[in-house]
Formats: sequence, C-alpha cells, structure tokens
Amino acid sequence: QVHLVESGGGLVQAGGSLRLSCAASARTFSRYAMGWFRQAPGKEREFVTAISWSGGSIYNADSVKGRFSISRDNAKDTVYLQMNSLKPEDTAVYSCAAWDTRGISAYYFREATVNYWGKGTLVTVSS
Repeated sequence: QVHLVESGGGLVQAGGSLRLSCAASARTFSRYAMGWFRQAPGKEREFVTAISWSGGSIYNADSVKGRFSISRDNAKDTVYLQMNSLKPEDTAVYSCAAWDTRGISAYYFREATVNYWGKGTLVTVSS
C-alpha cells in the first residue's frame, strides 16, 4: 500500500510559478513510477507528466511541455512538479499518482492504469 500526500498548491497570477510536492509512504519508493494528473472544473481528469523510477524517462503532456518539470528524490520518497509560466487554463486539482512499475510509457497516460492516488491539491491561476 502506498499513501500519497500532495502539498504546494495555491493561488498564483498568470505567468507565475508554483512547486508541488508529493510525499509517499512506501516501503520501496524507488520501485514505483510516479506522475501527476489534473482535473479542471467541469472537465475530466487528464495526464500531466510522469517519471520512471530512476528519473531516466519522463513524459509530459503537450499542454505543459516547456513549462512544467517533474523530478523525484528517492532518498526523500518525494516527487516534485515545478510549474512555470502558469496560465489560467492550468487551474485544476493536481493529483499525485503512482504506478507499481519502474518503467513508464504512453500506456500509463490513462488514469485507469494508476495504482495509487493522492487526494489532490488545488492550483488556481488568476488572469
């Protein structure tokens, strides 16, 4: 069982930055690929980014490429999402996700493949 707790959400102006953190309670954090999804008001949850166990493979949604960056610290059992150049359309609840696999591929962009979820943290970007 993996327990995920997000932090770092809040209100920011367009063009600003935020850094989200996801702390995991897992016996072996490094065995899990990690990622982030988001759900905007009135919309379905969508894939944002994912990172393999070592950090060697990273996938980003087209909507965040060049602006968002995922990283992980296996010594701290934590994954991060650095969000820069934020836009009002980035407003959403951001949820941390864990897959019981070390590698990552496009197959894992679907939320049905996620093994563990955090409760989410709200990011609001004002115009």
